[in-house]
Parts: sequence; C-alpha cells; structure tokens
Amino acid sequence: MRSSKLPFLERLNKNEPLLGDGAMGTMLHQQGGTINACFDELNCTHPEQVMRVHSAYIQAGADLIETNTFGANRYKLSKHGLENRVAEINRAGVELARKATETSGRDVYVAGSVGPLGVRLKPFGRVKPEEARAAYTEQIRALVDAGVDVILLETFSDRMEILEALSAARDVSAEIPVIAHMTFGQDDRTLLGDLPAQVARDLYKAGANVVGVNCGGGPAQLSRILQAMHQAVPEATISAMPNAGFPQSVGERMMYPATVEYFADTALTFKAIGASIIGGCCGTTPDHIAAMRRALDNPALPLPHIQVVETNGDDHDDVPERPTELARKLAAGRFVVTVEMHPPRSFVPQKLLASARLLQDAGADMVNIADSPTARMRMSPWAVCHFIQTRQNMETVLHFPTRGRNLLRVQGDLLAAHALGLRNLFVVMGDPTKIGDYPEAMDNYDVAPSALIGIIKKKMNSGTDQAGNSIGQRTTFTVGCALNMFADDIDREIATLQKKIENGADFALGQAVFEPHLIERFLRRYEEIAGEPLKMPVLMGLMPLYSLRHATYLHNEIPGISIPDAIMRRIEDAGEDAPDEGVRIAQELLRDIRGMVQGAYIIPAFGRYELAAEVIDGLAVTGAR
Repeated sequence: MRSSKLPFLERLNKNEPLLGDGAMGTMLHQQGGTINACFDELNCTHPEQVMRVHSAYIQAGADLIETNTFGANRYKLSKHGLENRVAEINRAGVELARKATETSGRDVYVAGSVGPLGVRLKPFGRVKPEEARAAYTEQIRALVDAGVDVILLETFSDRMEILEALSAARDVSAEIPVIAHMTFGQDDRTLLGDLPAQVARDLYKAGANVVGVNCGGGPAQLSRILQAMHQAVPEATISAMPNAGFPQSVGERMMYPATVEYFADTALTFKAIGASIIGGCCGTTPDHIAAMRRALDNPALPLPHIQVVETNGDDHDDVPERPTELARKLAAGRFVVTVEMHPPRSFVPQKLLASARLLQDAGADMVNIADSPTARMRMSPWAVCHFIQTRQNMETVLHFPTRGRNLLRVQGDLLAAHALGLRNLFVVMGDPTKIGDYPEAMDNYDVAPSALIGIIKKKMNSGTDQAGNSIGQRTTFTVGCALNMFADDIDREIATLQKKIENGADFALGQAVFEPHLIERFLRRYEEIAGEPLKMPVLMGLMPLYSLRHATYLHNEIPGISIPDAIMRRIEDAGEDAPDEGVRIAQELLRDIRGMVQGAYIIPAFGRYELAAEVIDGLAVTGAR
C-alpha cells in the first residue's frame, strides 16, 4: 500500500526543508564496487547492496532518497552492453527504494535519479536534441510508471541538455514534480559558460518545480551559487546538494575533506538562504546526513546570517562577485608579500614553476609575472601566470604594459587574460623597445596606464568595451598601478596617483625603497594635497642587493632609486658575502616599512628567487606572520 504522506509539492510548502540523502556511488564503492563498474546494474544483480545504502540514509534521517538510476539511460548503459535493459534497471531501482521506505515506518519520498547521457549534444557533439529527448523519455517513463514521487535531474553541466531532459519529463507526465539541478565549475559557470542566474531563469521558465545545484565544489561554492539563483528567480523553490568539499587524491582513493560537523552548519546555511530541499552529493555519507538532521531538528541553533546582494535585473549582475585572494587580503588589512618573477627565455617553464613553489613554501602570498622586462624577448606572461595558477595553485599578478599595443589588442588581450582565470593586473607603461633585444620593434601605444585603468574598472568591469559595446558579461579584474614615492617631483607623482585612483585603481606597487623615512615624507605631502590620508593599499618594492656592482648600477642608472652611502659600504665590505648582506638589508627594510604600507613587493635580481625566499623568512623570525 502507498503511504498516506502528503503529496510531494504540498510537503515542500511547509516551513521546514526536506532532507535528502547523500552519495550513492561513494557508498557502493566502499562496499567493494569498482569505479568502472555499472552501479545501476546492481539493482538487479546485487539488490542487497543498494538496499543497505537506502536503509542507512533513511536511518540517518533522510526525508528523500534517490533511486540508484543516475546512469541508467541507454547511452551510458550501452558501454556495458545493457542498453536494452533500461526499463528493467530503472524499475528495479524504484522497487528497491520503495521497499526501503515502506520498511522504515517513516514518510520518506522517492526521487527518480536521472543524470546526463554521457554524450555531447549538437552543436557541440554528435547527438541530436531529439535523440537525447527520446533517451530521457525512455528512462523517465520507466521511473514514473514504477511509482516515484518526483523526478530528480541532477549533475547536468550542459544547460541545453537538462532542458531536453525536463521537456522529456513533461512529455511523460504533466503532473510529476521535477527537481532540476545543474553543476558548476570552480569559476561558478557551467561547462559551456552559463551563469547561475541564467540557468535558474531558464529552468523555472521551462517548468521545473524546484531549481537548484548539486555536486561541483563544496558547500561554500554551492551556497554562493544558490544565492545567485534565488536572487534571479525569488519565486522559485530552490534546492542544494553539495559534495563533501573538493575531492583529493590520497593513494588510490578519492577523499572528500568536509567533516560531518561542517555539514551540520551547511544545512543551516542552506536553510537560511531559503532552500526547501537540502542533501549531499559525492563524498557524503549517512554520517553527514545524520549531522544535518540533528542541526535541522534543533530549534535552539540560530540560522547563520546570509548577506543578500541586491541586483537591478541587469544581466551583468549575474556575474558572481569573486574577489581575488589579493583583493580579499588587502580588504582585510593583511600585510601582503608578492615576488616579481621573469618569464623564461624559452618554452620550458619547469624551473620557473619550481621557483614559484619555493616562494609559496616560504610564505609568499602570490607572484608578479613581468611582461618582457627590459624589453627582452620572453615567454608570454599570460602563459606563465596560467601555469602557476593551475599547476601550483598560487595566485598571480599579471603585468600588463600598454606600450606596443593598440587599443584593439589591449582589450582583446584583457579578455584572453580573464578567460584564463587571471584577475589581478598591474597596469604599467612598459619598457621602451630601444633598450632591449629588438630596438627597431614597434613602440607605439594608444592608451596611457591611467586611462587603461579607467577602461578596465569603469568599462570592462561593467560589461562593455571602451567604445561602449557589450562584451556579454562584466569582467572582475583587480587592478594595480605603479607608484614612485621617491620621485624628484613629488607633487606631480601625487597628481598622477590621484588620477589613477579616480579611474579605479585598487592598489599600487611602489618603487624599491632603501630610505624608509622618505615614505613618511610622501604620505605627509599626499595628505596635505588631498586633504586626507592615502587610503589605497601600497605594496612597497624591496630589492635585495646582490653585489656592489649591482648596487652601483641601481643607484646611478635607475630613476627613483637612491641607495644611501651606509648601505653601499655594507655591500662593499661584505665582499663575496654581498648576496647574504643584501638579504639582511632587505629584511631590515621589510621590518621598517611595516605600519607605513600594506605589503612588500620583492624584486630579486638575476632570477635569484632563493634570496627572495630568505627575505620572506625574516617575517617569520620577527613573528610578523
């Protein structure tokens, strides 16, 4: 007999959210199933394994369990020679879930799990949309005929594919409730670049009873995405089922780091956002669900405060606000340390990556990648930044000179950088080509650094190019500018800085300092002129001296650098130990500038990144980090 429980949609109208179950594949794998096995076939071959998982989740407190049919469509089953058993496998999955709920003595709903086909749809694949819809119709009809309470479309990364699945569900039954879940990458976009707000609007318009998100990253990411969906379609019923954090490879196993206590807090976070269904995905176990159950059932636990960001309905507001690590640390008042690195003069990045790892281990927050320093031909800094961010998981600051680029290329290069995940920029004029390898190379430019800062912050970060044409979605760059506190004409430098600030610059990288008291002189004069203290974060340059020849060159040939006689004597007296003495001097300067600026920008000479690491060690010695 069927239970007398409320119809599914009526239950969703209650104030308390439904608690879903957790991962099926994770649990079946723990019982000995191999990764390449067809877990859906276990409904027929090893039903007791599937029943154990269902029972464990119901015992943990789940109000909604999913059938073991995530991959039970003809395309995925064909990889195991089972394409002619779609109806049988799906029907068996529903029967097992029903049996588990009936023996529990509780009102538990059964969701028919439907996942992607595992093939690409046209125009990005070979499968026609109508073929995909036919496959979904076949599976969903089997689930509905077997008696599920609701269809759950989950882990879709292609918006067009889930719309075909949703259409198939409506072809099968206009009455069956449908939950439609998308999954998103680390950039909060789908596989084809769709943002959460657009996805939510399309799914709701197509008739999904519940829209939401599952899988992807951990709870923090999914709470951010769910808020964006809720803001886009506030009238929609929403749902979230996160993974237990980002998976990590440990030995031969994939491990998920989120603890059960963390998931208890997660349940309250999603409830505060407004979710009507809360559950778990990959890596979650009955222990996670039990912790969520206890949290939801405890009225004494306060809901966390959720900061709601109001939007005006503009499509550009759909872009998630993802402050860079640099922006986050500067906003929090952290003392930030970054190191300048030069791209290699070849196409082999391994040594540079090893040096970046050294600096990261030493405590550098990020690295700055210069663009053709001293006008020497080197690998593209975009590629180097991309290598370091993806292989080393270390944030970078891309140097972006205006010299040698016309306005067309400037904006195209910026779009490319953003697409590669490079969000921190240091906009600078760049070195003249006449001093480098190719003195006859084109040296013209259409836009000065201060003007380019305005184009980036006021135009591109608002979704348009310099001419006012839409670029589809707004960029989210954090932009730095150059600053020389030791210029001969301080008033002129301050006027230039004010223009950069007015155009939206977020931070400044300062010229290398050897006389810290001059910083105080600059800051006093700035306050006299501006009528208020300088609020922009400044990362002051530090250049570890390598030899007397190096120090003499900087003092005599680099504008803005003046090295006191006392430091010159220390380097000269050090002789062969000059590099070590240069590190000690830099450490002393690093200590002296703390409190006057918000960070250090270390510029090691001759690629001696190990010396930069030793300078950073001084922060640990003084207890500053």
